[in-house]
Amino acid sequence: MKTQTKLWAVVPAAGSGSRFSKTELKQYQYIQEHTVLEHTVNRLNSLDLAGCVLAIGAQDNFAKSLSFQHVDKLHFCLGGSERVHSVLNALIYLSGIAHEDDWVLVHDAARPCVTSDCLTRLVKSAQHSNQSAILAIPVRDTLKHVVSQNKIEKTVSRELLWQAQTPQMAKLGVLKNAIEKALANHIVITDEASALEYVNEPVHVVQGRSDNIKITYTDDLELARFILQSQDHT
Repeated sequence: MKTQTKLWAVVPAAGSGSRFSKTELKQYQYIQEHTVLEHTVNRLNSLDLAGCVLAIGAQDNFAKSLSFQHVDKLHFCLGGSERVHSVLNALIYLSGIAHEDDWVLVHDAARPCVTSDCLTRLVKSAQHSNQSAILAIPVRDTLKHVVSQNKIEKTVSRELLWQAQTPQMAKLGVLKNAIEKALANHIVITDEASALEYVNEPVHVVQGRSDNIKITYTDDLELARFILQSQDHT
């Protein structure tokens, strides 16, 4: 009899956040009396997770003191120098407590606005097709290819272009193998899908929402605050 696969989440939260602030970490900024990271993890906990692994910095003494929902399902591991290394460390940690056929959702620490509906549709899509999937939205704006001295060379067709978001979902063993192979061959990994693409693993897009923003710059924090307040009243 086949064992039911479990669903896990991984949140790489060891980044320096240099584009947000040279002295402050974006995941620890407060919105409505909770940190961005608390909002993010609590959104993921709307799913029936077996557990959630946070990859944090070696000097991070703050994350474990936060008020997360379902704290009994929370795990911590040491992050890495780059996001991809943090994700891999979390996957290695998971390999000790999870099955390689279990599903893993990798979600940015600074994406606190992802909705439960988007999470549910992503999980159902991946499980139904038995293939990796990511949240993404079609590119809406006209894109320009710009060369030296800010000169437009041409307009780029947006017809087939999607903007990737997170979570990104794959089987634990498949994703771990893909990242390890890509890193071994010095391939630049910008997200989990790029590693899966490198090993020719099919990845589907599930249309998300434009309010699933990633907090990158300081003004994004105010936008996230507005979005969370708006979602609370819908």
